[in-house]
Amino acid sequence: MPLSLEPITARRVSDNLVSAAYGARHCSTHTPSAIKPGKISDDLRREFERCGYGLLTKEVGVRGPLEVYPHPALVELMSAEKRLPYKQRKTRSYWPTENPAQPAHQLFEIRRVIVAGLDREIPGAFDVLQLPPVEAPSWQLKAFEDLLDAAICTWVGICAFEGTAMPFGDETSAIWIPQSDLLASQRGRP
Repeated sequence: MPLSLEPITARRVSDNLVSAAYGARHCSTHTPSAIKPGKISDDLRREFERCGYGLLTKEVGVRGPLEVYPHPALVELMSAEKRLPYKQRKTRSYWPTENPAQPAHQLFEIRRVIVAGLDREIPGAFDVLQLPPVEAPSWQLKAFEDLLDAAICTWVGICAFEGTAMPFGDETSAIWIPQSDLLASQRGRP
């Protein structure tokens, strides 16, 4: 959900910075507007502020909400060249020439790899994020996708707290994205 300290009416600095950094990896942001997310975003931010939690745009010295974007976070987590194809409703665009059964297996495998990557960062994630069977109904697959997105967003929050995620934005809005070089140095990886 796009968040800002000012009403969102068009692309923000944060959207442009993320798109510049990750567009070539197929992770550009959508253009927000006064309609989408509109009032929902403003109300959410305002309610957090009312509870004493201001939007975090520069540093994580206090508790507060922060905006995240799962696609570039996954690119960094998996050291991937481009956006990972894990979204249920996009299987035909990911694999347009495959027979109908094959994309389900490919989607399952990509999700399994993502969960394994999250488990390296959050031990126990593999046990919590139980993959539904390939033949599960679409509502169950979509529910798992939503759970996976929530786990990715949680991981980004952990990274921001640990100092391994960077804010892309300005003083009014920022999208926090983990950085693979910071992740590697903190965990002693090459």
